[in-house]
Amino acid sequence: MQQPEKNAASHAKSDRAIIEIQKEYLHFSAAHFTIFSATERENLHGHNFQVEAILEGNIGDDGLCFDYNEIKSRLKTLCDELDERVLLPEQSPYLTIAQEEDYVVATFNNERIPFLPRDVSTLPLRNITVEELAHWFLSGIVSDTIFSALPIDTLNIRVASGPGQWASSRWAR
Repeated sequence: MQQPEKNAASHAKSDRAIIEIQKEYLHFSAAHFTIFSATERENLHGHNFQVEAILEGNIGDDGLCFDYNEIKSRLKTLCDELDERVLLPEQSPYLTIAQEEDYVVATFNNERIPFLPRDVSTLPLRNITVEELAHWFLSGIVSDTIFSALPIDTLNIRVASGPGQWASSRWAR
């Protein structure tokens, strides 16, 4: 029996793949409080946040879309930046953050909340929510020079504060 000829056109560059990156180590533990208004906020509490990426691109002649390690490594670095920190939003209209002597002091509704600087990460966000964190992670990936060289057409970052509570942020070329 004769083998059918392999047609190179059958594996044309139009072949697409969706890659999902979900690793146990793509997580961080952090404290925060959500701000609801000028006078209402949650109490300080923490979550074990999970992060994942969903990417889409063309499958190359080598049968790969891209080297997944580049994305996994960058996500891990971003998670490590937030791990075991109190997260404070720099762009909240209701919260001020200042360095006072040996403390970072967040002030909300005339309430001073002091933290040791080593325990705090301030982020260029309006609030510390899964919605804002998903956008922060997405920006951290897309702004990386390594990312621009990858043949990725879409990137979706998801962040969860616990089982069943996810937010996503999406980028498309």
